[in-house]
Amino acid sequence: MEPVVGATPKVVHSELEWREILKPQEYAVLREAGTEPAWTGEYTDTKSEGVYSCRACGAELFRSDTKFDSHCGWPSFFSPLAADSVILREDRALGMVRTEVLCATCHSHLGHVFEGEGYATPTDQRYCINSISLRLVENPSGPAD
Repeated sequence: MEPVVGATPKVVHSELEWREILKPQEYAVLREAGTEPAWTGEYTDTKSEGVYSCRACGAELFRSDTKFDSHCGWPSFFSPLAADSVILREDRALGMVRTEVLCATCHSHLGHVFEGEGYATPTDQRYCINSISLRLVENPSGPAD
C-alpha cells in the first residue's frame, strides 16, 4: 500500500508484523486496499449501538448513530466519529476517481466515501466501509457488567 504523503501513522508495524497481527483476509483489505465482496460482511445489516473501531489498531472511527441503510452491500456511515479519525485521499485505481478512507492512526484502508448520492443524511455523504476493517464495541458508555 502506498504511504500517506505528509502524515505519519501513530501505530507503525512492519509488513511482516501486520501479517502476524491480521488474518489473511483482514490483511488483504486493511493493508493492501482490497474490498470484501458485497453483502458478506458481518456489519452490513447490524443495528447494534456502539462504536466501530479499526480492526488493525483499535482506534475509534464511527458511531452506530451515524450508520444508515444504503443498501449497497457494505456498512455505510454519514460521518466519521471525528474529522481527525480518518484520512481521505484520492484513489485512481480501477480507472475511476474515488476518495479512499484510511484510519488516521495506522493508515489502514477502510473503504471509500461518496458524496451527492441523494441519501437523506445530514452530510449527503456515504462512508462505504468494509466490515472486515471494523470491530464493533457495543454500548461503550453503557452500564458496567
